[in-house]
Amino acid sequence: MAALKSLLLAIDLAAAQRDQARAQLQKTMQADAFAQGQMQQLQQYAQETEQRWMQGAQISTSPELLQHHYQFMARLNQAISLQDGVISGTRQRVDAAKQVVLRAEFRLASFKQVLAGRQATLAKTQQRREQKQMDEFASLQTQRQQRLEMESQS
Repeated sequence: MAALKSLLLAIDLAAAQRDQARAQLQKTMQADAFAQGQMQQLQQYAQETEQRWMQGAQISTSPELLQHHYQFMARLNQAISLQDGVISGTRQRVDAAKQVVLRAEFRLASFKQVLAGRQATLAKTQQRREQKQMDEFASLQTQRQQRLEMESQS
């Protein structure tokens, strides 16, 4: 029974580690979704800015204004590029967190499988013990019955 208690404790610990790994995965997935949202906002802003510029440039444009626009769009594209790197990092963290969850799930499943095997072994041992006791009791009953029959014949 002590072996089962330690195995049950290991299962509880493995389940807690799995739950913690799942929570971490959830956090990294939320961070990834946030980074994706920021990227969409940046791209949408760049597209809207370019559209507004095209509409305004048809009316009138000065060289200074054109230069300002190009500088602004270069900075915006740089921000988009940086955000792409952020997204790459968050995706790597999500993938790593998924691997941690898978390893934790596998470890927990392994402990449960070992527990099931040990419980089956203990059940077989208990069943054999009970069968042996029943056989001994039946044997004693048969011997008693035979003695009683011999005594009654004498």
